[in-house]
Amino acid sequence: MPDTAHSHRAKKSLGQHFLRSAAICERIAALLQPSPADRILEIGPGPGALTRALETLPHASLVLIEKDRHWARLHRSGLHTQSVLMDALHIAWQRLDFPCKIVGNLPYNIASALIWDCVSQAVGLTRAVFMVQKEVGERLTACSGKKAYGALSVWVQNFAKPHFEFIVKRSAFTPPPEVDSAVVSFEPLPQCEQPEHPKALSQLLRICFQQRRKQLGGIFRRADLPATALEALDICPSRRPESLSPAEFQQLSLFLRACPPPG
Repeated sequence: MPDTAHSHRAKKSLGQHFLRSAAICERIAALLQPSPADRILEIGPGPGALTRALETLPHASLVLIEKDRHWARLHRSGLHTQSVLMDALHIAWQRLDFPCKIVGNLPYNIASALIWDCVSQAVGLTRAVFMVQKEVGERLTACSGKKAYGALSVWVQNFAKPHFEFIVKRSAFTPPPEVDSAVVSFEPLPQCEQPEHPKALSQLLRICFQQRRKQLGGIFRRADLPATALEALDICPSRRPESLSPAEFQQLSLFLRACPPPG
């Protein structure tokens, strides 16, 4: 399909930017490491450049999740491919309890929220590859102490090993976005290493990273959290949230959950 058609159909409200390069699509598809038994879920296929690359590789089934009715109708369901008209933010990730791989060129405005839910709720996830805004890719893969490190980094890295694969220049898209993109792969951690109480971890991250430049001792006092948690885990109260590793956050959330409420 010519670029003019892509530009005409791209909807700014849906954050649509379509890849033009077959070579980049083939590279993304290969990172998914598909095998003949794989069930693959592609989010936001649009005109289908990545879809076509996926269809040339081994797989058992391919489900396309598309919010735009125009593109959903374009992809006809076949023997191994099914097109579903649906907003990816409404996917019931908990129902994906069978082995599956997920891939997609994600709209910038939903990428963080979608990845947050996907890696933490899709029990059957075996591998994922997403293209996101370059800044988001840096946040997803940042180590503690880095400027890009934050709540998203900690959360995702407690459920998976993200890897920054490569940068895709804005010129590779129609219409071109205002920033470059990044392709990030995700390998889920074993269930035994993932947070036992995700809600407790999520609450702790919200409290800490809303005040990321403050010291933990002060953050805990203002949030009425017991300072004994820091002492018990040998975490200096003068440290700041961005200095804690994902594992330390998980341990801290478990300790706080076990503590009786103040008063």
